[in-house]
Amino acid sequence: MLSDNPIESLVKTAMASIKEMVDVNTVVGDPVETPDGSIIIPISRVSCGFGAGGGEYRTANEGNGAEKNNNSQSNPFGGGSGAGVSVHPMGFLVVGNGQVRFLPVGDNVMYDRLIDMLPDLIDKFKAIYQHKHQGREARVPT
Repeated sequence: MLSDNPIESLVKTAMASIKEMVDVNTVVGDPVETPDGSIIIPISRVSCGFGAGGGEYRTANEGNGAEKNNNSQSNPFGGGSGAGVSVHPMGFLVVGNGQVRFLPVGDNVMYDRLIDMLPDLIDKFKAIYQHKHQGREARVPT
């Protein structure tokens, strides 16, 4: 049965430790309101892992294993567990002026900013093209 297994308590302890370290406020931080009314929310990437293991072993006075242990005591148990968490800041969500933007933190910030600006550039080029096209239609004599 798994409930009699000492490894179960090791796994429960490791999982409880991870649960204490990582909550929703670790991934999505507390929002901060700026004086102009914008809201800034920090976003992080959280990675976690755990491991547990163990085993029962024979003591030296038990002999070579040919003897059967008839008392109700089980063999001694040796085991351990471990857990780790890493938190990496990814960027900030900025909510304000009728839009939501993600401002990344990292090595590829320039590329991310270009990709973020691309829709605005397309809209501006489209508006310039439409403005020039409308000007030509107005000049064409009928």
